[in-house]
Amino acid sequence: MSLPELTPEQLRARLDAGEALQLIDVRQPEEFEYCRIEGSQLIPLGELARRADEIRADQPVVLICHHGVRSMQALAYLQHRHDLTNLLNLRGGIHAWSVRVDPAVPVY
Repeated sequence: MSLPELTPEQLRARLDAGEALQLIDVRQPEEFEYCRIEGSQLIPLGELARRADEIRADQPVVLICHHGVRSMQALAYLQHRHDLTNLLNLRGGIHAWSVRVDPAVPVY
């Protein structure tokens, strides 16, 4: 199975176009409190196995973390264990989002 990604710029364009996307942030609660993409939902990577039923199958789901590594792990898990084919990894994570798209989102 492939591990599909999208860039921060592609995500911004899809959000600006009003596309229905589920944004799932797999970072830790303290990271999510510090900065997040508006509209995203926190499901820490360690809770993903028991909360996988919160991941929608009927629309694109964008997985987000700090630099894109944990979200890629989450994507691989959800593809492999739950046969989800509607997943996208935010390349570069929230760090790339802050630097390239929304400087109002703090960098850490």
